[in-house]
Amino acid sequence: MTAVTAPSENVTAVRRLLDLLASGASSEQLAHVVVAARAEGALGAADLAALAGAGELALRIRETLAEHRRREAQLVALFDTASELAALSEPDTVLRSIVRRARALLGVDVSYLSLNNEAEGKTYIRVSDGSVSAEFQQIVLGMGEGLGGLVAQTARPYSTSDYFHDDRFKHTRHIDSGVKDEGLTAILGVPLAIGPKVLGVLFASDRTAREFSADEVALLSSLADHAAIALDSANLLDQTRRAVAELNEANATIRAQNEAMERAEDAHDRLTDLVLRGGDLPDVAAAVAGVLHGDLTVYDADGTLLASSAVPALLDPDALAAARAAGRAVSTRDTWVCAVQAGPELLGSLVLAGRAGLTDPDRRLFERAGVVTALLLMLRRSVVRAEDEVRGELLTDLLTAPDRNPRALLARGRRLGIDLSAPHAVLVAHADGGSRRRLASAAARHATLVGVHAEEVVLLGAGDPDELARRVAADLGSATGRPVTVGAAGPASGPSAIASAHGEAARCVRALLALGRTGEGAAMAGLGFLGQLLGDHADLDAFVRQTLGPVLDYDARRGTELVATLRAYFANGSQLARTKDVLHVHVNTVVQRLERVASLLGEDWQAPERALEIQLALRVHRLREA
Repeated sequence: MTAVTAPSENVTAVRRLLDLLASGASSEQLAHVVVAARAEGALGAADLAALAGAGELALRIRETLAEHRRREAQLVALFDTASELAALSEPDTVLRSIVRRARALLGVDVSYLSLNNEAEGKTYIRVSDGSVSAEFQQIVLGMGEGLGGLVAQTARPYSTSDYFHDDRFKHTRHIDSGVKDEGLTAILGVPLAIGPKVLGVLFASDRTAREFSADEVALLSSLADHAAIALDSANLLDQTRRAVAELNEANATIRAQNEAMERAEDAHDRLTDLVLRGGDLPDVAAAVAGVLHGDLTVYDADGTLLASSAVPALLDPDALAAARAAGRAVSTRDTWVCAVQAGPELLGSLVLAGRAGLTDPDRRLFERAGVVTALLLMLRRSVVRAEDEVRGELLTDLLTAPDRNPRALLARGRRLGIDLSAPHAVLVAHADGGSRRRLASAAARHATLVGVHAEEVVLLGAGDPDELARRVAADLGSATGRPVTVGAAGPASGPSAIASAHGEAARCVRALLALGRTGEGAAMAGLGFLGQLLGDHADLDAFVRQTLGPVLDYDARRGTELVATLRAYFANGSQLARTKDVLHVHVNTVVQRLERVASLLGEDWQAPERALEIQLALRVHRLREA
């Protein structure tokens, strides 16, 4: 009976072991089958030994299957990691994914990653997961220092179950302080390498003592290999993006430069065409303003406005001085200023408004406009000098030899657009110091003919001589910043009369200076009786009419005796009582007559200067009557 059932019980027990093994039972469940069979006593010693061997084999098979499943899970995790890393493109995102996956796969408290700085020979902790210490996250490891420095230097994995009691690597105060502040004990570090080049170190660490198995080292190394490839790819992609961005920027710069060159060529052609066609400064201002999309203003060396494309922009003297010193256009808060020079000589300036900034090509174009402007100003100066020479020769011949060939002088005047046979006021301008040429240039806008003769500036102009002299004196004084005295004579028609008027105008200037009236302008007639005394041809009748005309006319119309009353009044020392006795009239009559005189000659007729001229006119009138 026993011989028949024993094998059956043994087979049943073995099948039970296989069923448990197939269902994934635990080690305890497998071991319980042998223990239960031994407790039942149904099997002999040999069968129990065979069953115990089968149980041990089942345990080994279970461990093998568990290891296979663990490896399969790790492979799946590595595959998922590789897929995840491949999908990432930003280096920082890749680094964070690496340390997060390392912590999850190895089941550690803290994972972190450091990157090498080859130039400094150090490795810096870049990313961490699970770390709570700021000091630890800022650790810097030199090559060969600490466990991480040793891994970075040797490109080999290292692990320690008790960091502070492991003397295989170099301990430093700041590294140990950071590790202690984080509370780490067991640390595993593997290199992130691409070929022989180590990019950094990947760490897995626990806050309790722990031995890292070879499988864990291999797993972290595999993860590091995947991470190194993904990180290198991300860096390459980032470099590629930067290179593409730089290339796009370079292309944009090239396009902008090409456009600027085309604009410069167009401006050069337009400016050249303007110069060749005889264009002037307003044409240049309009052309440059159109090319630079701003408003251009041109000034001469004295700051006088010469041309503007729109509303003139103000010139900043400090900016002009800086532009002269630098030899380039300079900017102010609202404008750009370029000095117009011929060598060291300042000819003028350009002011560009409406452009907050200028690119280098536009700035060079603006400066080129300054060169063209200098050329036009030099050309204008040459033309003016040539015309001044011709006009100066005419003026000299006109004043020194008017009777030599009057017809030739008239013909030369007509060729210059001057009709010397028409009435002209002749003016002589005098200023102490300063350039006579500059004074003549400033006076040109008041004259049909101007030049320097006998060290004085001589002008021929149209209008009343006295009024013109006052206006020219005031204007030239403002333009030169010094007193300018102007004497006038005329109007005179023809070469001989003009030459005579010039002599009288020169004497008028000397009279003004002698009278202390420097900086004023006047004609001989405006000097009153002094003009008659100083003039070559005294017109006494004109002087009397100018001084007493209204009174003479009133007496002639009304049959009154205002002139006689004035003679008696002045002859008796301006005393009313003595005057009425001489005239044999009532004092009220004298008062009424003098009030009438005031209404005719003005309320200031008794002022000293007016009274003197009136008395002189009364004497001349009496002599002329006699």
